[in-house]
Amino acid sequence: MLEAAFWGFVAGASLLIGAVIGITSRPSSRVIGLVMGFGAGVLISAVAFELTAEAIDRGGGDATTAGLAAGSLAFFAGDLAIDRWGGERRKSMQGQVAGGAGLAIALGALMDGIPESAAIGVTLIEGGGVGVAMVVAVFLSNLPESISASVGMRNAGRSRGWILALWGAVTLASTLAAALGFGLLDDASQDLIAVIQAFAAGAILTMLADTMMPEAFEHGGNIVGLVTTAGFILAALLSTVE
Repeated sequence: MLEAAFWGFVAGASLLIGAVIGITSRPSSRVIGLVMGFGAGVLISAVAFELTAEAIDRGGGDATTAGLAAGSLAFFAGDLAIDRWGGERRKSMQGQVAGGAGLAIALGALMDGIPESAAIGVTLIEGGGVGVAMVVAVFLSNLPESISASVGMRNAGRSRGWILALWGAVTLASTLAAALGFGLLDDASQDLIAVIQAFAAGAILTMLADTMMPEAFEHGGNIVGLVTTAGFILAALLSTVE
């Protein structure tokens, strides 16, 4: 469980790194969009090779389908509620200026990050090594999110301490999610593990389509498609060397 927590922290630490970058250097929106696109490509690959493929091997098509559908619906419902509370563009550099509530930002970040972190813990089940592609995917997807959201929160008047405390709390939650993803499922049946893997995959895919990729294309431009493919290739290659 400690190993799972460690890797969850490593992946989640990019939230704090991104926050520091966002409130000190304020990189251009194009750079953030390109990094976000690359991270999206890495996540798509990790979802395919680290989560969905393994879920099918463990539990078959029925368990995988049920998990994917449940994860997607759960994220959709949570995201709809958060949008109504003011967190609609939580990954945007400009979205928080419109008055997004701090609670909605925090809940949105948690909802985006917990399925990813739990998936990291699941990759350690059965004594195997951590899914490198999954850790890299979560790290890279967290970085532009916290950069852009931190810039937006800073523009909205939030203090640096408040912003860092928010991302610190989300990092802690991500660490715990990775540990629980391993600890609670270590002795679980293969079907249940498959459903949980697929649930995380469905939630992540819905998050990518709903928030991450639209922001990437808005800020990064047409070249984001090429950058996303590059991220997918990197993660696919990483998944073959584990």
